[in-house]
Amino acid sequence: MTLSTLLQGIAYTSPSDPALIAGCEITHITEDSRAVKPGTLFVALRGVHADGHRFVPAAIEAGARAVLVETLPEEQRADVAYIVVSSTAEVLGLTSSALHGHPSQAMQVVGVTGTNGKTTIATLLFRLFRAAGYRCGLLSTVCNYIEDEAVPATHTTPSAPELQALLARMQAAGCTHVFMEVSSHAMAQHRAAGVHFRGGIFTNLTR
Repeated sequence: MTLSTLLQGIAYTSPSDPALIAGCEITHITEDSRAVKPGTLFVALRGVHADGHRFVPAAIEAGARAVLVETLPEEQRADVAYIVVSSTAEVLGLTSSALHGHPSQAMQVVGVTGTNGKTTIATLLFRLFRAAGYRCGLLSTVCNYIEDEAVPATHTTPSAPELQALLARMQAAGCTHVFMEVSSHAMAQHRAAGVHFRGGIFTNLTR
């Protein structure tokens, strides 16, 4: 998919040649410079302990030909497309969704949030709907499931690229319903940006 197609509907500025943006083919999106390979859009995230903008040179050296930033680096290369947005965290989710063809729009996705009870409620819904004959996916702290296939979970809510890839696999497997835990931490980091929710459940709020 071209970079210009990925960015449709997203407000951005760029010092790069529009022809470069239009012709740049993207096959992979990541916020981890260590995971960059040719065809990658590298997204610089500002974290609590590290600023991804520091790793833009390393990502380019590894083969990235497009970078998504909030602040332009002092030195820029003519063969690299630089895209500037107000929130790279949010756009990471939006572009990851676009890269996979917006899989959540084709399914009934229900998010469960709150301090306690997320895992229990999401898992019960997953099992109830499967027992009723629906093909379902589950995104949970304990384990992710695509029907019977268990996919190990590393976070309550995966990173945006991983989340969209899992949703795409669920869609390809014929899932019609997806139940997912959405932690407050994940919402603050915009990991669920680009997910089209058909329903939401709020359990409770405690300290």
